Amino acid sequence: MSSATEKDRRGLVIVHTGDGKGKTTAALGLALRAVGNGMPVLMIQFIKGKWKTGEREAAKAFGSLLEIHAMGEGFTWDTKDVERDKRKVREGWDFMTAKVAGGGYRMLILDEINYVLSYDYIPVEEVLGFLRDRPPALHVVLTGRNAPPALIEAADLVTEMLDIKHPFNEEGLAAQRGIEF
Repeated sequence: MSSATEKDRRGLVIVHTGDGKGKTTAALGLALRAVGNGMPVLMIQFIKGKWKTGEREAAKAFGSLLEIHAMGEGFTWDTKDVERDKRKVREGWDFMTAKVAGGGYRMLILDEINYVLSYDYIPVEEVLGFLRDRPPALHVVLTGRNAPPALIEAADLVTEMLDIKHPFNEEGLAAQRGIEF
């Protein structure tokens, strides 16, 4: 087996978007694969709040290899205070950039960042600048509906989740522990 070239080692920009379920779940699958290869992963959840989730509980088993930080307070389409939401997003973004600047991560997951971009809480140009200037070996996964065209263009890999059938839409079932959180 030949050794990998620098081109083989460059970090990829991966976008999971679309109306279907599975964007965060797919990102967590990539995190599991990365951690299994000894690659430290940082996940920032921009919308999800501090409530107990399966992914944050599971991350504890991986110690410092998998960090998940919930920086939001809930779903922004229910917002009562847009300016507060914007401040929370900015706090999450600044926290993330400081963590990445500290070095050591091989994968960064920006969970639900596409929502943040679609609401204009952070300028798309700022995210694109971060992607251009990130450490060369850092893989970045961006999730959420409504990924902007400029982000899709900048990405190496884009997957659109298609909503064919979901028990919430079809039967009005609530979110299920172990499935949605």
